[in-house]
Amino acid sequence: MTSPFAPPAPASAKAAVSAPWIPDTGDGGYRNPVLYADYSDPDAIRVGDDYWLVSSSFGHVPGLPILHSRDLVNWTLVNHALPRLVPDDHFSTPRHGQGVWAPSLRHHQGRYWIFYPDPDFGLYAITADDPRSRWSDPVLIKAGKGLIDPCPLWDEDGTGYLVHGWAKSRSGVKNRVTLHRLRPDSFGVADVGTVVIDGDRMDGWNTIEGPKLYRRGNYYYIFSPAGGVTHGYQAVFRSKNVFGPYEHRIVLAQGSTPVNGPHQGAWVDSPDGRHWFLHFQELPAYGRVVHLQPVEWKDDWPSMGAPTFDGGPGVPVLVGRGPSPAAVKTVPATSDEFDGGALGLQWQWQCNPSPEWVALGSVASCLRLRCVPRPDNETLWKAGNLLMQKFPAPEFEVTTSVDATALGDGERCGLVVFGYSYASLSLRRVSGKLDVVLHRCDDAHQSGVERLVASSPANSSRALLRVTVASGGECRFAFSFDGTAFVALGMPFQARSSYWVGAKVGLFALGPMNGQQRGHADFDWFRVSALPSP
Repeated sequence: MTSPFAPPAPASAKAAVSAPWIPDTGDGGYRNPVLYADYSDPDAIRVGDDYWLVSSSFGHVPGLPILHSRDLVNWTLVNHALPRLVPDDHFSTPRHGQGVWAPSLRHHQGRYWIFYPDPDFGLYAITADDPRSRWSDPVLIKAGKGLIDPCPLWDEDGTGYLVHGWAKSRSGVKNRVTLHRLRPDSFGVADVGTVVIDGDRMDGWNTIEGPKLYRRGNYYYIFSPAGGVTHGYQAVFRSKNVFGPYEHRIVLAQGSTPVNGPHQGAWVDSPDGRHWFLHFQELPAYGRVVHLQPVEWKDDWPSMGAPTFDGGPGVPVLVGRGPSPAAVKTVPATSDEFDGGALGLQWQWQCNPSPEWVALGSVASCLRLRCVPRPDNETLWKAGNLLMQKFPAPEFEVTTSVDATALGDGERCGLVVFGYSYASLSLRRVSGKLDVVLHRCDDAHQSGVERLVASSPANSSRALLRVTVASGGECRFAFSFDGTAFVALGMPFQARSSYWVGAKVGLFALGPMNGQQRGHADFDWFRVSALPSP
């Protein structure tokens, strides 16, 4: 299905160039963030000439996104290691802030390993021969509440170790790192664990978390942020005995830069012998975006970012020279023409999806969303069938083409920007009549009530719906029935983050609560672009 007023689909090369955020400056340099999207708690490794990155995904499905790069600057989303969350029944409804917290990614004995935590169930491990292929089913290697941020290390003699942190919200404990020996098969722990870092015994230290365990030369290192996500810093602990005692040093802090709370990430090297650190920064509305810092080793301590005049911790760089110039600029996918037999990897649901929610191929080159009855009459907070993706840049524009001909009475479909508060622009049928409507809900996570804030008669069942996101996350909605003239609807809406994640933008089709699933909506395409030049 192609809308008669639809602009032509962009060629892939043009789409890459017009992406709303491109970190590659084209001259061998880069600008931070290298991923201006919510790839929270990144961990990364290099295997040969390939870099692989994994991040948290919390309650969104599929989970554990896998990204690939050849230069640490140009990244492509290539897979999700977790098609559905476990336990399946528990995640059959939205569980905001639960699910997959900070994972780790390693390569050991020819296989790729991801260790990830679910703070309500315990620590899991999965493996794959190829990061792009199917990953094994999760194995619970240590059950318990409040266990977070696991990371393995296989030592030179083959002994496996695992460190993890603690979430006070579940366990009553935080600010410490526990070390285990792994079983020979690595699918379980072999002891009760030893606390090797206790921040409560360190003057002024709090919220030590996100540990990453490495060995370099004669030292074992635990890279761990502290001080909290918003205003914290990156620390490194080292010892010649894996069980300690560990000495420590702060190696990266905000300083006078705009990069607040440089937080947990991954140390990697490049084939040319240089060293790098990927970490996140939390931004309102946009979530946890990923930065790349150069690393120098001095006296067996890593020095990250740009050095300071007083010899203190390094500070984040805003621009830098990358490991190697890329042949082609790439960014994670955003736009989708819905031409294939599967959704693009950029899409995620709010929980484990039902196969009845979506159909691809029912109509050529379109996405069909069925109008699922809404879970309650107040908000979309509990609606699992919102199909959404991350904000991809500080400012951007999303336009989608929708055919609402098959909507039943009381059903609506359209575009949504979702977080603690949300707004949606949709076509709605009531008593046989179609309207364009703008709904808004403030503080949905605190029992806020959805309100109809603007409406306009629809002179066609086929429309273009658009949201323009300005710097800072201010959203303006508009619609068009001819593909040329867009009509603004309602006042600007301020996008907000949600539990541990940034705002999301995407599509939905809903029916009334307790109603029968009757109608559907057909989306011809979904396009994300840079804002037009003034």
